[in-house]
Amino acid sequence: MLFRICLIAAIVFGLAVTGLNLSLVKDKINALTAERNQEHDVKVETQQKLAATTKELNTTKKDLDTTKQNLASVTAEKEKLTTDLDAATKLGNKLADDLKKTKADLDDTQANLEAYKQTHYSPEEIIAMGKAYRGLTNQIAEQKLIAKAQNQRIAYLTNELNHYKVADYVVQLPSTAKGKVLIADPKWNFVVLSFGQEEGALPYGELLVNRNGRLVAKVKISSVQKERCVANIMPGWELGDVLEGDQAIPANPSS
Repeated sequence: MLFRICLIAAIVFGLAVTGLNLSLVKDKINALTAERNQEHDVKVETQQKLAATTKELNTTKKDLDTTKQNLASVTAEKEKLTTDLDAATKLGNKLADDLKKTKADLDDTQANLEAYKQTHYSPEEIIAMGKAYRGLTNQIAEQKLIAKAQNQRIAYLTNELNHYKVADYVVQLPSTAKGKVLIADPKWNFVVLSFGQEEGALPYGELLVNRNGRLVAKVKISSVQKERCVANIMPGWELGDVLEGDQAIPANPSS
């Protein structure tokens, strides 16, 4: 009888120990499972961040390649225009010399018109020289217009290059430049100014808009046409409503 009681007690004790061990093993398994799930979540999150970073890097590289291509194109165009301007300047100087010589010849001819036979010029030759003088005058005027247009284009391209290449680049506009507001759009915060390429307007240039000497806003040029430009009102510089007729002067005038 005592043997049976001991046997039963041993069995009960063994079951209790086994149950305790199973409970500990289960807790350990649960802890390992939680740790594995956490590591999995961290791994997934890391892979997602890596993918996003890779995508952003690819986009940045693409933008950088595009900027490099734009810079190369602008540089090439500027060099070509500079070469063309040099050629036009040389031709203009030659035409000016020719005009000076022709004018001197014509002045001499007119002064001695009464004695044209002694000058060895016939009336037909004098007429021809007058035509040549007018022709050279027209050519010089045309070359001056071409040179002016090329200088404006070079200034535009130089401004674009500096905008891309020079950190904190400040566009300087002619100190004598001024314009007035032709159109004001308060909804989209832009204005149209009577200040264009002919007056030296350049993209990214800043102007101060005032009314009766009181500062109203500061604007930055976004696009330039021959006789006018479009500018955006700069954030934090809208001190009042911009109205048609307001005056605009350079914020950073050249010396």
